[in-house]
Amino acid sequence: MDQAPALPALSDVIAQFGLAAKKTLGQHFLLDPTLLAKVARAAGDLAGYTVIEIGPGPGGLTRALLDTAAAQVIAIEKDTRCVAALGLLQQAYPTRFTLIEGDGLAIPMNELGTAPRSIVANLPYNVGTAMILQWLALAANSGHSQLEGFTVMLQKEVAERLVAPPGSKAYGRISVLMALLTDSALLFDVPPGAFRPPPKVMSSVVRARFLAAPRYAVTIPQLEKITAAAFNQRRKMLRQSLKALGGETLCRKAGIDPTHRPEQCTLEDFVALANALD
Repeated sequence: MDQAPALPALSDVIAQFGLAAKKTLGQHFLLDPTLLAKVARAAGDLAGYTVIEIGPGPGGLTRALLDTAAAQVIAIEKDTRCVAALGLLQQAYPTRFTLIEGDGLAIPMNELGTAPRSIVANLPYNVGTAMILQWLALAANSGHSQLEGFTVMLQKEVAERLVAPPGSKAYGRISVLMALLTDSALLFDVPPGAFRPPPKVMSSVVRARFLAAPRYAVTIPQLEKITAAAFNQRRKMLRQSLKALGGETLCRKAGIDPTHRPEQCTLEDFVALANALD
């Protein structure tokens, strides 16, 4: 493991490289070393892992990840100002740290480094959900062989949707996919005051581990078609929200009460509806 020289304080790095957070990039920088170390620990034992970070900004979480036993840390950053600042870490950790300038939405996570791979990131608020949906699609095709899981910080309301159980207000399409493909949990909250600049919302850290295979045999596009129709009219009964897909007939075929509303349906119910869809 590299012996890193003393690094400047994050506040000094921000001043040196003019890293005022950009709203257009969803940037909110976390600078507290204790909290950053807590996020890194939340990912579990990273010994031997390729750890992928998206949107490292000035590199606070990157430093915490490099302090773990991770075999390699790969950071993806699209802000050219932050790319220049992260050059300090490249000099400090020449064999363990790799910086990629680019858009995390455009880079296949399963092609970075070597397995096992884990994503640990304070995700940009404006693209966090889109990124997670990409990772779920990857897991649906390959299980955990390409990507072991992710530990991410994002808006609390989004985090709650990821792990929401049936019957809750946050329960929705992504909750169903997460339940099908992962073991996941909301670990802890991070208040706005921990960030610079402070966001207007509470943040939360979620950890997810991809399963070797989906919990149930189902065609994912069929499942997505069912959940999209159901939750797009979440206040209506299934016989109405799924009318274009078969409505009451489809529900009866799947053995599901057509008077149920989407938030009442379990993962097993949605799988049954998807498998009953012609």
